[in-house]
Amino acid sequence: MTEDDLLKKWLNNELTDAEKQAFSERDDYAINQNIIEKAQHFKASQFFETDNFEKFKTNYHNRSSVKRLTWVKSLMRIASVLVVGLAIYFSFFNTNIIEQRTLAGQKTDINLPDLSKVILNADSEITYDANAWDSKRSLNLKGEAYFKVAKGKTFDVITANGVVTVVGTQFNVKTRDNYFEVICYEGIVKVASGTITRNLLAGDSYRILNKSFSEDKTDDVKPQWTNNKSRFKSIPLAQVIEELERQYNIKVDFKDTNTARLFTGGFAHNNLKNALSAITQPMNLTFEISSSNQVLIHGNTN
Repeated sequence: MTEDDLLKKWLNNELTDAEKQAFSERDDYAINQNIIEKAQHFKASQFFETDNFEKFKTNYHNRSSVKRLTWVKSLMRIASVLVVGLAIYFSFFNTNIIEQRTLAGQKTDINLPDLSKVILNADSEITYDANAWDSKRSLNLKGEAYFKVAKGKTFDVITANGVVTVVGTQFNVKTRDNYFEVICYEGIVKVASGTITRNLLAGDSYRILNKSFSEDKTDDVKPQWTNNKSRFKSIPLAQVIEELERQYNIKVDFKDTNTARLFTGGFAHNNLKNALSAITQPMNLTFEISSSNQVLIHGNTN
């Protein structure tokens, strides 16, 4: 008979006289007896009951496993919270988002961390992460901007209409509602919008207007708006007037006017009446300016 069997029979009070004699001569008899005597002074809870030795061993091992598993799960939960917390900490504190914007009628020059330069046109905005600039030269653009990019790593201009990628060059990006245009003035510019990807050389232009793609050439060495002039080539009148509103911070309404007509020409940014005349006269239109800088354009519907 094994020692476990003898101990089990002793606990269940099933020992024969000979077995009792053999059990009392064991080295651990005094210890076992002392445990039983002291256990009489404790009241067991209803949570756990020991019917016999086998159940006791089974429950003991099960409870030990549960405790170990619970401990491991708790540790994993703590580790997960720490990982998430550290990720949030570094994402929040290791970024330095810079936002530069212009109002209607305003332009501004911006120096980027790598000494690249941006001239931001009216009613436009750029944002970028200054802390990540050394590893990734990337910014987001809303509106229009002229870029002079310092040589170095790839430089990305991200817009809602497409992405412009360069290394070191000069180019203009205009992104408005239903209007996306990129003109390269120096170097090579890669432009991607949807499935239409092009590499532009100096003088090349890329335009998507009302979902229609076109390419063209320019002899300009930089955008005219940086010299306070806006120029257009076969652009709907509505788009031209929107640019006028941005440059002069005015509101224009129409009466009996076909705003889909295409306009080629331009206007200066220093005199509203002259600018309106430059737009309306070639198209046989007229205008009125109210004291609150409200403008009404009306004419034929041809």
